[in-house]
Amino acid sequence: MSAAHSPRLGPWCLLLAVAIALYVLGLNSHYAPTNGDEMVYIHIARLTAASGHWLPLVSDLDHMRNTKPPLLFWQAMASGDWSAQGGLAALRWPSVAYTLLTTAGLGAIALRISGRARTALLAALLYLAFFSTFRYGRVYLTSAPETFWLALPLGWLLWLQSRPAAAQAAAGGPMAPLAPSIGFYAVAGLSMGLGLLYKSFALIAPAAATLWCALVLQAGRPLPATWLRISAGTALSALLALGLFSLWFVLDPDPQAVWQEFVVGENGGKLGSGMGYWQAAWSGEHPLWLQLLAYPENAGLLFPVALGLYIAGVRAAWRGETALWRSGAQGTLLVWVLLWLVVFCIPSQRSARYLLPAMPAFALLLALHWERLARAWFVATLVLSAMAAVLLTRFAWVIAEVVTGAPWAPHCALLACAAACTALLAGLWRSAWSRAAALVASLSVYACFIAMAAPLDSPQADFSAELRTQMLGRTVAVPNGFNAQYERFAFVFPGSRLVPYDVQGRQTGALHPELADAQRLPYLLTQADAVVWQEADVARAAPPCAPACQVLGSRWYVKSRHRTGEVTLANLWQPQQWLLGREWLVVARR
Repeated sequence: MSAAHSPRLGPWCLLLAVAIALYVLGLNSHYAPTNGDEMVYIHIARLTAASGHWLPLVSDLDHMRNTKPPLLFWQAMASGDWSAQGGLAALRWPSVAYTLLTTAGLGAIALRISGRARTALLAALLYLAFFSTFRYGRVYLTSAPETFWLALPLGWLLWLQSRPAAAQAAAGGPMAPLAPSIGFYAVAGLSMGLGLLYKSFALIAPAAATLWCALVLQAGRPLPATWLRISAGTALSALLALGLFSLWFVLDPDPQAVWQEFVVGENGGKLGSGMGYWQAAWSGEHPLWLQLLAYPENAGLLFPVALGLYIAGVRAAWRGETALWRSGAQGTLLVWVLLWLVVFCIPSQRSARYLLPAMPAFALLLALHWERLARAWFVATLVLSAMAAVLLTRFAWVIAEVVTGAPWAPHCALLACAAACTALLAGLWRSAWSRAAALVASLSVYACFIAMAAPLDSPQADFSAELRTQMLGRTVAVPNGFNAQYERFAFVFPGSRLVPYDVQGRQTGALHPELADAQRLPYLLTQADAVVWQEADVARAAPPCAPACQVLGSRWYVKSRHRTGEVTLANLWQPQQWLLGREWLVVARR
């Protein structure tokens, strides 16, 4: 029986199916792992769609209109549904599609390089198990499409480099180095251009440099003519990509605003630092040493295993064992990973998520060296995952005690937690199981998180359909704690006019956040037909305007920001004291 049909592949295929299901489940959740920028992009996409024009982009936020290239917003305008029925899932499913396409390509390349179906399944599972993929590869952000389009040329190159052993034998030995045609460079340029139109023209630097270095590396010791041909081809790809990106300036009615807001503000602002470049590099908000750990950070719970790959690579280089890395597909993967890291160590503003387009290469390297890594790294991942699963399951049961929706959710969280703990015990008992158990435990944590949030996203936990209908065409004041975070209420009250007010505690902001609660809520009721009032103190049974106001409905929410000292090791196991808050829908009593 062939390896591709081996019964031992069954559990791996099942685990991959579970991982894919986790990317689809909870896609409509307001508590899916993301960052604050998602709502900014949704805000711009919604208002641009409402304008009836593809360009210029539209925003109510100061200095946040041309914050990203238009392809991201056009994708949302084509797939988006801002009704309560469509929800966030209508905007997010293209990201999941892109992520799964990248995963499929990754598995195919791993199979071609290794000749083993298990390695292909492992590479796909690792990419989906990375927290960076789960966080940015399934919500409405730029990471999934940009990763796919920027990885496509290098994936094609890896495919060509990894010719099966049978083809090499037929050629009488190692085959000649690749000589990409002009068509390869043209398609690579168009693919990179689409990636730039999702994120930034600045990504041409690491993308083109990686392509050039990978081609030079696979050529061995090329003649000057070969160097010239590779350089000319890569330059053609870069020019095509930048030419495609420049269409934004041609098509936008206000190209000057694009230049000032996107090129100068969004991109140029990341290069400067008020405290001096070198001082900021070592002691600033985005230190250089932290960026060097970007790949393990993106790996999330697999951080120890990713760190183990780091150390294994350094040891191999120290011992001179570099033949495996210098040529072929693994050389291309190493160039891909290292060049993206080096390029994004240069700006003063550094972030691990800037390296997301290189995470497929990191996943493939990790899969190829999976069996060579020390068992201790996997045991560390098992311990971290089991601890996280237990904590999230505790949160799930506390939420279920307060919120009546999705009564099945805490039981599912308990099952996922049991899977993580079982994986821990299995990995400790038998060393041969520790590697696969680490993947099971990591994915179990994601299942716990989805189950934890399910009650809060259920219809029973939200404002009723009658209240949504009652708010149609009315002005509703809604809380805003960060840039455009109020945009989530566009899915709660579709058809209403939203007026954001800054949350309490600020000295300045929209609609007087400096006022005390007892004065502020009555003031907000004079500015809008209804107010969604957020109350962090769960002991308070009524809003501060009672009895002069009428409460139409209420719901629970998870607090995203906490005061200093609110969460400690002493009360971590008592999340009912700090995890949840209440939102009341309030109108003035007539």
